Amino acid sequence: MNERQTRIGAYAVLYLVWGSTYLAMRFAVETLPPFSLASARFIVAGVVLLGIAFLRSDPRPTRRDWVLSAAVGALLLIGGNAAVLWAVQHVPSGVAALIIAITPVWVALFAKTRATTRLVLGLALGMCGVLILAGPAALAGTQRIDPLGVLVLVAASMSWAAGSLIQRNVAKESPLVATALPMLAGGAMLFFIALVLGEFNRPEVFFEASTRSWVSLLYLTVFGSLLGFTSYAWLMRHDEPARVATYAYVNPVIAVLLGALIADEPFTPRVLIAAVVIIAGVIVIVTKKRNETQATTKRAD
Repeated sequence: MNERQTRIGAYAVLYLVWGSTYLAMRFAVETLPPFSLASARFIVAGVVLLGIAFLRSDPRPTRRDWVLSAAVGALLLIGGNAAVLWAVQHVPSGVAALIIAITPVWVALFAKTRATTRLVLGLALGMCGVLILAGPAALAGTQRIDPLGVLVLVAASMSWAAGSLIQRNVAKESPLVATALPMLAGGAMLFFIALVLGEFNRPEVFFEASTRSWVSLLYLTVFGSLLGFTSYAWLMRHDEPARVATYAYVNPVIAVLLGALIADEPFTPRVLIAAVVIIAGVIVIVTKKRNETQATTKRAD
């Protein structure tokens, strides 16, 4: 497979698979404790990826790689992914994907040294979309989305953006190692959080979990983690970060459609209006002039 085919396949994974993981997370947390399942998902995926990297004789990780990976694991997997796992217990998965769609706005903000009109406009649109989702019910004549869930999701999008920028400096010679190390570090932290929260105090919960939750966990591990995170790490090294970030406004479309078709999640005027506003804000940010994108990429390095 040549680089062009690999690039197309990687984008397909980010667009379609990551778009479906929101619904899978909702199904998984129906009967499985959120931090325990997140820990299992990432530790298993991290061990598999690191094993493949060693079999390929990829460069061994350095101490600096492990230190950076601990930060990335905390930001991506705890502040980003596990927070979403918690939030989808209170917010429809399609709505969660819409809020996470503002992630490229934070990527652009964190990577820049000065604000531009385009950045400020995009950020303002994104925030307006979030306010539409969490604002008074009279605004769209529908039930209000849980404000705490919305706040957690906004924080998760910021955490993911920060972690993504740091991850570009982890094990630059091996996307597999760069993906595996944060998973192992983040998975270990998630295990500790689950232990502190008492998720292992009732082991019968795991035996009583539904088949749908276990299948969802398997899907998240294989497709969301092994394929998804590897594709993401590879693209962040072989394409412009702003272009890679386009997955964030394709994912909500997939998530909302799957949520409505499979889980009977509401597709209300409020969600539609918020989707248009949020996606517009993201597009304003990521469809910059080419020279601006290259300048941002150099500063991020």
